[in-house]
Amino acid sequence: MSTLVTSQTHIFIEPLDVLFMRGNKLFGDPGSHGEALIPPWPSVAAGALRSGILAAEGVDLARFAKGEINHPSLGTPTKPGPFTLTQFTLGRKLSSGEYETLHALPADLVVHELEVTDGTPETQYQIQKIQAQNLHTGMLSSGSLTYLPVMAEPDERRKAASGLWLTQQGWQRYLEGQLPTAKTDLVRVGDLWKTENRIGIGLSAQQRAVEEGKLFTTQAVSMLPGVGFVASVVGADVPAHSTLRLGGDGRAAAMQNMALKPAAIPFETLIAQRRCRLVLTTPGIFSRGWLPNGFTEQNGEYFLDLHGVKAKLVCASVPRSEVISGWDLAKWQPKPALRAAPAGSVYWLEDLQATPEQLGKLAECGLWSEPCEDNTRRAEGFNRFALAVFDWQ
Repeated sequence: MSTLVTSQTHIFIEPLDVLFMRGNKLFGDPGSHGEALIPPWPSVAAGALRSGILAAEGVDLARFAKGEINHPSLGTPTKPGPFTLTQFTLGRKLSSGEYETLHALPADLVVHELEVTDGTPETQYQIQKIQAQNLHTGMLSSGSLTYLPVMAEPDERRKAASGLWLTQQGWQRYLEGQLPTAKTDLVRVGDLWKTENRIGIGLSAQQRAVEEGKLFTTQAVSMLPGVGFVASVVGADVPAHSTLRLGGDGRAAAMQNMALKPAAIPFETLIAQRRCRLVLTTPGIFSRGWLPNGFTEQNGEYFLDLHGVKAKLVCASVPRSEVISGWDLAKWQPKPALRAAPAGSVYWLEDLQATPEQLGKLAECGLWSEPCEDNTRRAEGFNRFALAVFDWQ
């Protein structure tokens, strides 16, 4: 089993205060509510880490924002350097002192809450898999791909459970084509963080005074002890220990380098089977909407040809798109709003043609073409993915 071999720095970011991880919905009008986004976009971590690097080196932030300083790792605000965020997800420190990553449920896993009949107070769950299958010959579909994502319906219709994350062990099982174990591989949101509403007051931009009747609420996130974020970086020397300004209002967070054994990607198995699943681990900003960069259409079918890897797209499970934006500190204005395929989207590939080295290069570069469609968003950690076994065992 091979893993991607590259010089990465793994960082654990632990909040020291409540966080305001604002999403892309406007708020501030009287009575409005600002909902928190967890995990935040990878650009939040990328921006905090880059600011931390500049501060640690004593770089003049104002001059850097104006493009007057070309940093060897960060480049300039308009022309990023080699710094690239390659991973961003939740994580936690275990009682053993080791760290583990936590992963959002992929789109081809569905969790149901079971009805407890034995008096057990603990909630029990069942995990079901979605598979790429042919429809019966008597059924018609408007789908343009070879297969459709299908889940076997249980005897009783149930509502899918939400607010659950996969442990690193469950994520490893998933990549190997095994069904994660509900009892040991699922973590509830309530065991990771708590939320509470905070009241805000509208201010007059001209007078810098309170405006009557303009009360709104925002959602504050309080991480439980030992819970934070895991970020992986290439192309830059990151301070071993430091403090970052994270999220809205620049709340304090401690960062430190960590030893992390990432989940292993079974490259040899995928090459032998000549098929795989491609799973987004961060939102995908693609020029063709749901279709990742590197795919082209030929006679109604879609083929991948990117960084030496070739394959045919035969099925996809992509949840409703989201809109990515953010705040540009250098220009002091919002970043352009871009539609993105959400993290957890799954693409099934057949006729895979690649070597382990080519798969490694694809994983290292992410779903970006050459030349890159957007160097800034690439550096911020978008379009990252993992490869998993095609068939469930």
